[in-house]
Order: sequence, then structure tokens, then C-alpha cells
Amino acid sequence: MATKRPDLQRLARGIQRCRACRLHESRRHAVPGEGPRAARVMLVGEAPGEKEDDEGRPFIGRSGKFLSQILTELGLARDQMFITSAVKCRPPKNRTPRPDELDICRDRWLDSQIDAIQPRVIVLLGGTPVRQLLDETTKLNELHGRVIKKDGRTYLITYHPAAAMRFPRIAAAMRKDLKKVRRLLGNSA
Repeated sequence: MATKRPDLQRLARGIQRCRACRLHESRRHAVPGEGPRAARVMLVGEAPGEKEDDEGRPFIGRSGKFLSQILTELGLARDQMFITSAVKCRPPKNRTPRPDELDICRDRWLDSQIDAIQPRVIVLLGGTPVRQLLDETTKLNELHGRVIKKDGRTYLITYHPAAAMRFPRIAAAMRKDLKKVRRLLGNSA
């Protein structure tokens, strides 16, 4: 008998009320993520930034616009993907999320979101979600572009768009990495 998939709307409401770690203390809005339940691709970033915290939506600031531009260039539809972050609340002064915050968010929310959506490909944008979901500490410049299968899931590792915005070499590598999404989906994105 198939197990019942978690309800995305219920998860989003829980995330918006969550007080399980210190990050809730300074947030304006928790950012559950957005996209269709039937998304075949899930993008996981590090954490909400200032703009995301203001509006409660993922990847809508400068790096989000850059990410959208790259996806469009590659013929990938952002609105067909589920987009979220490793932690759901903005860390103070945009610091890197701490290990306990990452563990709490993964155990309470992110694993359940993945179970609800059951994406064919999970794209990890940056080192933080790589450490959180794959327990991998190798440097990102050695891991980017790799496809890793773990626990029945397919992960594609690439850079965070904030880094790609600053460094043309990283932007080129990110584009090359994201081109693999179409192949991983069987050429239809």
C-alpha cells in the first residue's frame, strides 16, 4: 500500500508558524517555497535573503532574477519547478545557516517537501544544501556538475546564483551544470 504524501499547503502553514530554531526571532516572513506539487524539478538554495524575507517568496531578489534568466536561456520553465531553500527563514545579516538550523529545517520541513513533491531531479544551489542533504563537505568547485543518487533520489550539484552573478567563470559552469537537467528528465523539461 502506498504511503500518503505530505500536503504542501499544510507544510507551508507549519513553516510560516515555525519557532523550532533561533531563525524565527529575526524573520519578517518564513519562506516555504513555491511551485507545483507535480514539479519534476526542485531547486534548493541556501536561505532567504532580504527581499525574500520581505515578501515570503523564494529567489525573487537579484540572485533570483539571475537564476530566472539562466533558466530561461536554457529553455527551463521556472514556474514548472518547486523552489525552496535549505532553511526557511533569513539568517541575521545573511550569515550562513548553522548546522543545528539546517538539521531542524531538513527534519521538520525539507524532507517532507521532497516527499510531497517527489521530484525527478533535485538541484542543489550551493554548498549549504549539499552539506544538508548529502552530508558532503568536499569543496563545491570539485562537486559542481555531479549527479548523485542517494536514497532513491537524483541530485544535481551546482553553484548558487549569487556566486555566479559575481564571477563569470562560475556563471559559465552553472549554465553548463544546469544543462544536465533536461537530460536527467529525459530531454523534456
